Amino acid sequence: MSSASPTPEESVPGSTARTPVPVAVHPLPSLGAMALSRIVLGLLALMALAALVMVLVLWQKVGGMQEQLARQSGDALAQSLEARTLARQAHETVRDTAARLALAESRVAEVALQRSQLEELMQSLSRSRDENLVVDIESAVRLALQQAQVTGNVEPLLAALKAADVRITRAAQPRLAPLQRAVQRDADRLRAGASGDGSDALLKLDELMRGVDELPTLNAVGVRSALGGSGTGWQAEPIPVDAPWWERILLTVRGEARSLVRVGRIERPEAVLLSPDQTFFLRENLKLKLLNARLALLSRQVDTARSELTLVAASLNRYFDPSSRRVQMAATQLQQLQLQVRTAEPPRVDDTLAALATAAAGR
Repeated sequence: MSSASPTPEESVPGSTARTPVPVAVHPLPSLGAMALSRIVLGLLALMALAALVMVLVLWQKVGGMQEQLARQSGDALAQSLEARTLARQAHETVRDTAARLALAESRVAEVALQRSQLEELMQSLSRSRDENLVVDIESAVRLALQQAQVTGNVEPLLAALKAADVRITRAAQPRLAPLQRAVQRDADRLRAGASGDGSDALLKLDELMRGVDELPTLNAVGVRSALGGSGTGWQAEPIPVDAPWWERILLTVRGEARSLVRVGRIERPEAVLLSPDQTFFLRENLKLKLLNARLALLSRQVDTARSELTLVAASLNRYFDPSSRRVQMAATQLQQLQLQVRTAEPPRVDDTLAALATAAAGR
């Protein structure tokens, strides 16, 4: 309102009258307009207050957000610094680990090289030891084989094979397993055929040579029954115990008369006509033939031993009494000797020698 209000002088009564000043008079607003303006002003005030409250609330929220962002930024910065520190430490650790790994790899390479060299050295030593073992076993087996072939006794050869088996077992080398199996096979075969080594044959030959002098010939009539005859010749008639004296004298005289003459069939006249001197040389000849057979067995000459035994058997069947028990026993022993010499073979260890050659060649 731009209308001028009256001055004090004008409003005071009794004051000196002055010339009135013309004043522009405006009409007063109405009551409705004033109420409306008051409502509007109240609304505006309320809106301003609400806006102020909202501003304050938003300001607090923004302040909290700023504080939170500041804390998060600080945490992120701290984590970033920590991450950088950890990354730097990790980088240093990786670099240190790489250096240590390179050093370890170099040492491992050196150890591997030393191990390979050591293994080669051990293999060389083991190969040398195995070669020496094979050479020793071969020399021992060959020496025992020669001794067995000369003497006919396989016991030294069996002992050598057993010693070789024990040494191979102690060596514990897989490459010597075929040699050990071959040694065991040869040892079993030699034990199975140990009866043909000549010792039993030599004993039988010695027994035959000792009994040649006691063998009865075909013309030894007087001593036939005394030397073990089978009873085919004449024998005196037994005299009864309860016979009278005159019957005993008669039977004795008849027996003596019948013993003076004997009738029989002569199948080999040359055997019956042998003189005592010829009989002596016949027995000595048989002893020589048996001795030759014995020497042939000792020298491993099987064919010579067979021929000598065949001649002894022919002489025994030709000149000696086949009905005598001693002659029959001698003939049986000769047959056994002939079979034994026929089946006897020189000791052989072919499997062991072949396995030794293979082991020596390193295959």
